[in-house]
Amino acid sequence: MASVRAESAPEAQPAMPAQRTSLALLNPQSAPAAARYAITPERRALLNTIRFAEGTWARGEDIGYRIMFGGGLMASLERHPDRVNYSGGYASAAAGAYQFMPFTWNRASRSLQLAGFGPHVQDQAALFLIELRGALALADQGVFSPDLAARLAPEWASFPTLAGNSYYGQPVQRYAVLRSFYERNLAELRAAAGGLQEVAKQPACEPVDSLRCRLEALERLGPRSVAQGS
Repeated sequence: MASVRAESAPEAQPAMPAQRTSLALLNPQSAPAAARYAITPERRALLNTIRFAEGTWARGEDIGYRIMFGGGLMASLERHPDRVNYSGGYASAAAGAYQFMPFTWNRASRSLQLAGFGPHVQDQAALFLIELRGALALADQGVFSPDLAARLAPEWASFPTLAGNSYYGQPVQRYAVLRSFYERNLAELRAAAGGLQEVAKQPACEPVDSLRCRLEALERLGPRSVAQGS
């Protein structure tokens, strides 16, 4: 898993994904019907924060799902590459947006009966690991707390323990940096989801020639317009 990463993500102010990316990642119609975990803004924000910490954020683009340890890219997403790479004095077979080690990926993919190694299945496997660490309920609260980060530290070495260190004694991101990224990302995702929900709340009046719809149309015109038209 990420426990052998050589470098933590830079502390520069992260760029937020484009609105198009946020909406696509939240759209349940784009996910296979067999998905076990729903992708809410709160869960997506945590997934994005893990990517940022692991150095696979890639401005929120799907290319981040192809990154192997050391920065190289997988040729395809048909399967986990299961290939050891070397960088910065470390060796690791970690791959994907959440830097899955082969044995970790095999456990998650078998448990969820996942096929391939595409973005959606990687998201599902990461949420499976989050749940195994007893952190999914915390994630659903929409607060990036020190406890949430610490619960995930044994799974992702770039996350800090309560003491602020890596669980594996390796490079780690500062809690304040991760929280800042998480909060900004969550605000954008919630705004995007809220905008979609608002549009869906305004169905047209039907049938349009009914007395009720005609009365509602007159009410929208206002008393002055009605008087002028009579």
